[in-house]
Amino acid sequence: MATPPLLLITNSDAGTADQEAVDAALAVLRESAEVDVRGTSSPEELDDVLAAAGERTIVVAGGDGSIHAVVQALHTRGDLSARTLALIPLGTGNDFARTLDLPLEPVAAARVVLTGTRRPTDLVVDEAGQVTVNSVHLGAGAEAGKRGARWKARLGRIGYPIGALQTALNPPSLRLRVEVDGAVVADAGRPVLMVAVGNGASVGGGTELTPDAEPHDGEVDVLIATPASPLARLGYLVRLPFARHEEHGDVRIVRGRTVRVSGDAFDCNSDGEIDGPVTERAWRVLPAAYAMVVPARAL
Repeated sequence: MATPPLLLITNSDAGTADQEAVDAALAVLRESAEVDVRGTSSPEELDDVLAAAGERTIVVAGGDGSIHAVVQALHTRGDLSARTLALIPLGTGNDFARTLDLPLEPVAAARVVLTGTRRPTDLVVDEAGQVTVNSVHLGAGAEAGKRGARWKARLGRIGYPIGALQTALNPPSLRLRVEVDGAVVADAGRPVLMVAVGNGASVGGGTELTPDAEPHDGEVDVLIATPASPLARLGYLVRLPFARHEEHGDVRIVRGRTVRVSGDAFDCNSDGEIDGPVTERAWRVLPAAYAMVVPARAL
């Protein structure tokens, strides 16, 4: 049976290496499917392309930021429900692809598009309607993301741990109240170093910040790190790039459907996009908001 038609969305501003990867993946897709390729370089262009998607499976060639942009646009249009998306990872971190157990090599990922299984996937949405596909974090995580972005263009994935280590030398300390499903799990009486709301397991190119999170169970994993002394904060942040932060005694992970954070002004890093500062933000899970094509073995 022929594969249904596909809409492949690419970044018009991508470099030569990415274009070569897209061409290799496209050759595989066209072995079994009719593929319409559309390059976009702005939210307006993306919205126009999605408006004409029809019933086609939308294949995103890009990283976490690219799948975030497509899901955000569809959600804003009220056109996400019952949609099927697929992902060919071309980003620096590709953390959502890792959570979905997708191959990180473009040709292998293209074969999953043709042979994989449609799986209902959760979405995290804040009170302003802004989405998180993989993970949103604040405090030290957002600061490390900002600092790492300065290195990412030059050094690629290694920019993330550099940002985390720089943050470890001067970590933030926030007075925050954190509520999960209405229960207070941290209050403003103790400084908070970091909060993470994980729909997926990893950030920063494979650092498993919320290792047991998976975007198909209707809940998020919420990490709260509260090391108080300078030495304790440094110990946590040094462990973070190596995914050993759970060993720290001041780390707690809880699970729920709604999360609210309020208190000192903070930035948010949602799928690599920095927003803020704000003094309050709330998120909720939309279970099975859309479907992703995943390897059959991932079920």
